[in-house]
Amino acid sequence: MIRSFSIRKSMNEQGLDGLDRKILGVLQSDGRASNVDLSARVHLSAPQCFRRVRALEERGVIRGYRAEVRAQALGLGVIAYVSLNIDGGQFGRVRDIEASIRDFPQILECHTVSGDYDYLLKVVARDLKSLSQFLTDRLMQVPGVDDVRSMICMEEVKAASPLPVDLSP
Repeated sequence: MIRSFSIRKSMNEQGLDGLDRKILGVLQSDGRASNVDLSARVHLSAPQCFRRVRALEERGVIRGYRAEVRAQALGLGVIAYVSLNIDGGQFGRVRDIEASIRDFPQILECHTVSGDYDYLLKVVARDLKSLSQFLTDRLMQVPGVDDVRSMICMEEVKAASPLPVDLSP
């Protein structure tokens, strides 16, 4: 189950104190921790801990909670990174193209990037044939998409990790 929270204002790291960082560290590793368990782990009273978590949610620091599901358990055996360019004459439609990209459930992530391509996508598929069909029959048919190059992930060495909450400058 994913719970989302509205973002009332943008939050920068200067607004996070040590307790907020501890709370974020625990919740990233155990999003199902009860408030009582969380408060014990960060050495804070349960009511104070609850207020801090709610404030982090309301400020948009915590974007939501979700279950991490293994792709293979759903029959999704292929992960690919896809570089995508927009036709130079279509940059006026960039928001429409991005909306189309957001609508494809196979695309897990989409980032604008510097370099030779405009976007980098993380895509899942059942197998190589279904990946090829998705790229050819769906993604490349989006008006304005000009060039698509894919790289197949051979092996996951490190999965998505929690954000480091205590990195020194």
